[in-house]
Amino acid sequence: MKYVKLASHFLTANLLKLLLIPVIAVIVIEASQMNLDHIHQLRLQLHYNLVSVITSSAILVLASTIYIMTRPRSVYLVDYSCYKPPNNWKVKYQKFINHSRLIGAFDESSLEFQHMILKRSGLGQETYLPEAMLSIPRRLSMAAAREEAEQVIFGALDNLFANTNVNPKDIGILVMNSSLFTPTPSLSSMIVNKYKLRVSIKSYNLGGMGCSAGVIAVDLAKHLLQVQKNTYAVVVSTENVTQNWYLGNKKSMLVQNCLFRVGGSAVLLSNKLSDRCRAKYKLVHIVRTHIGSNDKAYRCAYQEEDDASKPGISLSKELMAIAGVALKTNITALLCPLVLPINDQLLFFATFLAEKLFNAKVKPYIPNFKLVFDHFCIHAGGRSVINELEKNLQLLPVHVEASRMTLHRFGNTSSSSIWYELAYTEAKGRIQKGNRVWQIALGSGFKCNSVVWEALQKVKPSPNSPWEDCIDWYPMQTVL
Repeated sequence: MKYVKLASHFLTANLLKLLLIPVIAVIVIEASQMNLDHIHQLRLQLHYNLVSVITSSAILVLASTIYIMTRPRSVYLVDYSCYKPPNNWKVKYQKFINHSRLIGAFDESSLEFQHMILKRSGLGQETYLPEAMLSIPRRLSMAAAREEAEQVIFGALDNLFANTNVNPKDIGILVMNSSLFTPTPSLSSMIVNKYKLRVSIKSYNLGGMGCSAGVIAVDLAKHLLQVQKNTYAVVVSTENVTQNWYLGNKKSMLVQNCLFRVGGSAVLLSNKLSDRCRAKYKLVHIVRTHIGSNDKAYRCAYQEEDDASKPGISLSKELMAIAGVALKTNITALLCPLVLPINDQLLFFATFLAEKLFNAKVKPYIPNFKLVFDHFCIHAGGRSVINELEKNLQLLPVHVEASRMTLHRFGNTSSSSIWYELAYTEAKGRIQKGNRVWQIALGSGFKCNSVVWEALQKVKPSPNSPWEDCIDWYPMQTVL
């Protein structure tokens, strides 16, 4: 049955190509049988039907021109960079608990709860917290938050510009996303000021959009690249930890302290045809779904104050179930028709309609995404998030390896986590020309966003990759 499914997938995925083979064969056979008399007769027919030939040619040229002028511009991912914090920002479990005890904001029950969450979280002993939070007393000021943002954002951008040899003044579009830290002037303005970007720069600053904001930022950049010709777009994703630490004792709000860590990414996109030869990937699809019309989904990750007026992010116990619904919506509404072969589409929608319209108790058909995608980058939101998506998509441990190892090494870096995962896969030397990568991001609201890339070459890790000095340690069997 395994080989039958593989054969079926090959036939449906290449149906048009296979149908063209006999047509081309007939044309070649007929052409090979033509002699000089046949060619002379063809010339005479074209001569006496000159008006028809000219009209047909003009229509063909006009149609071709319209198609070329109106078709979407290809968007290439030239390169990207993930920030790796300095070693003195590393925090082990015990150091985390000791610092939490010293600041005097938590009771013993809350400290024990955080220690338990850390052990179950999937995070390792070498994740990073900003220097301001490791000092005694902690510096949770606006100035300290700006310092963290500058180190992460400028660190990622400096490495990106060095690796690509792109002059910052050549950047035409800038999209910055940081969900919780949105100072004035904005972080995008901070980048414009640092790198002295040109006055005509189209800059955007996205806030409050959660861990899926990185894909949203790429989608915005893609649409802007359809309008601006021959230009570069830079997408920067990060989350600020310094000013968003919860200093109360409400259990549902303490989880964020245990999961979120320092990280950030910078991605260089281009619509220049000349960049295709050096680009790593081509953008294939972006799919965004938002189930915020449901009250439970809207409030499952909610920023609020506790009874003691301490601000933080409250995570609902229903978060995993809602994440499953959001993923199913993302797959059903848009992704299946775009990437699945026709036989999988028919089976998927048949079971879906049987369940929704006739209340039939049928087992949902889960498409074999392993036949469509070669690599998966699932948002490293936590061990339970990865487990849920691995189960829902019927993936194997190797398919979620990048997500688990990223969570272990860097923690939940919010919207930038999918780039650390892609960097892991590249560092392992697994991405070949033509491979498809599926990045899946989940975020508050509640949103599930997907982006599909196609490798344009055998992809090698870029210099100063975040995995450069530790890739040989992974995968760790204890994490798997």
